[in-house]
Amino acid sequence: MAVHVIDEANRCLNCKNPMCMKGCPIHTPIPMMIQAFKAGNLNEAGEMLFANNPMSMICALVCNHENQCEGHCVLGRKGEPVHISSIEHYVSDTYFDKMQIPCEPKNGKKVAVIGAGPAGITIAIMLTKKGYSVTIFDAKDKIGGVLQYGIPDFRLPKTILERYKKKLREIGIKIRPNTAIGGALEIKDLFRDGYESIFIGTGVWRPKTLGIKGESLGHVHFAIDYLANPDAYELGGQVAIIGMGNSAMDVARTALRKGSRNVTMYARGLTSQASQHETTYAKLDGAQMEFAMQPVEINDEGIVFQKVLFDEEGSKTGMSDERIQVQADSVIISVSQGPKSKLVNTTEGLKASENGLLMTNSFGETTHPGIFAAGDVVLGAKTVVEATAYSKLVADAMDQYMQG
Repeated sequence: MAVHVIDEANRCLNCKNPMCMKGCPIHTPIPMMIQAFKAGNLNEAGEMLFANNPMSMICALVCNHENQCEGHCVLGRKGEPVHISSIEHYVSDTYFDKMQIPCEPKNGKKVAVIGAGPAGITIAIMLTKKGYSVTIFDAKDKIGGVLQYGIPDFRLPKTILERYKKKLREIGIKIRPNTAIGGALEIKDLFRDGYESIFIGTGVWRPKTLGIKGESLGHVHFAIDYLANPDAYELGGQVAIIGMGNSAMDVARTALRKGSRNVTMYARGLTSQASQHETTYAKLDGAQMEFAMQPVEINDEGIVFQKVLFDEEGSKTGMSDERIQVQADSVIISVSQGPKSKLVNTTEGLKASENGLLMTNSFGETTHPGIFAAGDVVLGAKTVVEATAYSKLVADAMDQYMQG
């Protein structure tokens, strides 16, 4: 690994106008980090990464690099781009445990963070560095949100999240697991107990349905539920997945690793909605893909489809009359998620849009004074780096709010 990373670092041109930085949603100082690493200053390189992006070690593993930093590398125009993700992961992973996060003296103000996903962790770190006393509340027993319960271990080892948990506690952040705000405790209770500002980063955990007959049958499951605990399911040998995004790829690869022999994903369109990287690995693992297939019913035998018709330009022209029965022991629906409504229903003045996403201004301020939000509960299902980048801006806005 180290030799490969050094070889990749030596390929970096240290461009004066680094397109890799422009392609990165959080504008990681990539050339400067690589030059520090090459000069033997790994700690300095690590400081650059984490000062800019608290989730650096995770983003190095799960980002869609082909469309971001590596996709913009000038070397990629005629050959292979620098494998920036490998360099970032090596540096951040090596530096993380010895990292000292500089924090200002406590200012006497308390902040509540609801949700321990990427957005919540980012906010907690950024505000603790500014001197606030932060408590994270999460409905589940482990931190990470979608990182813990929505991304398979073979893509993101969960030991990384345990290291993050240790680092959060190291800088004084309190964590209350198994505490869903909106149940026994409500947001009004947090304000009562002296929290001056509240951040909501609860993610999107309610599966979206297809609205077709058969979704309540016993062999039908939702992707977000399956990925949270695959060992709880017995899918059988033949698995059909409706959807072809990144979550569907994770489901397919997990099911194959758990013993399912034939796993097929179905899409209404003509292309995969997942990244090229994830699509390629799903194919390598043995997943099959069928395109132009519209599910119309789920029954005890599997799924009934109609063929979607397209013209030569790829525009949809209609549906075939024929109905196609596909056999499947289990059916998994993977067509995105939306937020749960518990917080909105229990908090007067907190408003959501028609699709359930929290309404905020461009600085993450919700319709309730003192409550801010970011991440998927505001933007819909986005990437980790997008949630982190937006959360940095929201942390500054929360600081300004609490400073009056």
